[in-house]
Amino acid sequence: MPRLSSLAQDLTTETAFSVLAVARSLKASGKEVVELEIGDSPFPSTPHAKEAGIEAIRANRTGYCPSLGLPELRRAAAAFVGREFGIEASADHVVVASGAKPFETYFAEALLEPDDGVLIFGPQFPTYVPNLRRVGARPVLVPLRAEDRFRPQAKQIATFLRDDPKPRAIFLNSPHNPTGGVATAEDLDAIADIVRGTDLVVLSDEPYCHMVWEGTHESLLARPGMMDHVVAAYTMSKSYSMSGWRAGFAVAHPEVVQAMGKLINTSASCCPPFVQLGAVAALEQDSETRDDYMGRFRRKVERLSDGLSTIEGVAVSRPAGTFYVFPDVREICNRLGLTSHGLAMYLLEGADDGFGVACLGGECFGPAGAGFLRFSCAEPDEAIDRALAFLPEALRRADHVRRYRDQHPEHVLTEPYSG
Repeated sequence: MPRLSSLAQDLTTETAFSVLAVARSLKASGKEVVELEIGDSPFPSTPHAKEAGIEAIRANRTGYCPSLGLPELRRAAAAFVGREFGIEASADHVVVASGAKPFETYFAEALLEPDDGVLIFGPQFPTYVPNLRRVGARPVLVPLRAEDRFRPQAKQIATFLRDDPKPRAIFLNSPHNPTGGVATAEDLDAIADIVRGTDLVVLSDEPYCHMVWEGTHESLLARPGMMDHVVAAYTMSKSYSMSGWRAGFAVAHPEVVQAMGKLINTSASCCPPFVQLGAVAALEQDSETRDDYMGRFRRKVERLSDGLSTIEGVAVSRPAGTFYVFPDVREICNRLGLTSHGLAMYLLEGADDGFGVACLGGECFGPAGAGFLRFSCAEPDEAIDRALAFLPEALRRADHVRRYRDQHPEHVLTEPYSG
């Protein structure tokens, strides 16, 4: 067997896709599964995006294009962030990639050195830490708290800047996956005041920018002086239901944009031009469909969170943003003797032979998520209702729980959750 690098051996992945594989395997064997595990849209890609992409293929826009992105998409993206979020940017501030996720890697490669400290608010998106490991940067995890509505606190950044031996960067995700927390304008003003004038750089990961249910979306990059500090990443996946297209862009200082262009040039070459032309059409013509989709998502989130709140042992409130609900299930885990990931897998695999619910244990998002579950809302309303009706019954099946614990000792909770 070939000898793998230490990076390849140690690299962790996004657990949602592992649970997705189990769910799809069970469905293929005949089990009915409500899939609330993956953060994907149940809606079709927006109409002008589809037509533009098809027309671009017919027009043979299928060759290479500039690594920084097509000029028309860079212009459209700059206009979009100015119009939507008050960010003053031109095409020179925009770089295009295959979704928002690659910018985690490009940010790390362009701006970080080995042993640089990077503040991450946990529970966190699972690929943040692996992408820092690629360059030898050092993740510094600080917990978000339910009592703060899972909003990042400026004082946590001040402590990091004061106490870390080599503070360099922050990963800021708002609206926040997995908790649904949303940073307010006041939060971001306070963070900007700390960052301004320092050597800190920030990856502002904003894929859920149109899924804000309380207030409006705010970007750190819109604050004065932040263009020297912030890379703001956006995707077409969530707002425009274009996850499989793999299209996204970042807004940053032109020198950072040029550096990321080199990284794209030496890895992916470019994002496909017909995909980019679909993204242009979405940004310029599909806001009405997008807003309709966002309204439907909001109603799904309310339906799921309100339903979960009626289940004994579940503590949850409506999230301020995203299409995720992040209930506290520590009481249930302690009673059943299962970790939160174990509870999620029990609901999928062990609670019933013919029916299951796929969700994610909070520890899939780091230690701060232990004792929570993450549900996405990417299923029809009737499927969400079926899942909500099933959960209380599944939690009462003591014999099924015992059997599952016996069969899966790796999911047994050895020490009760506190709090």
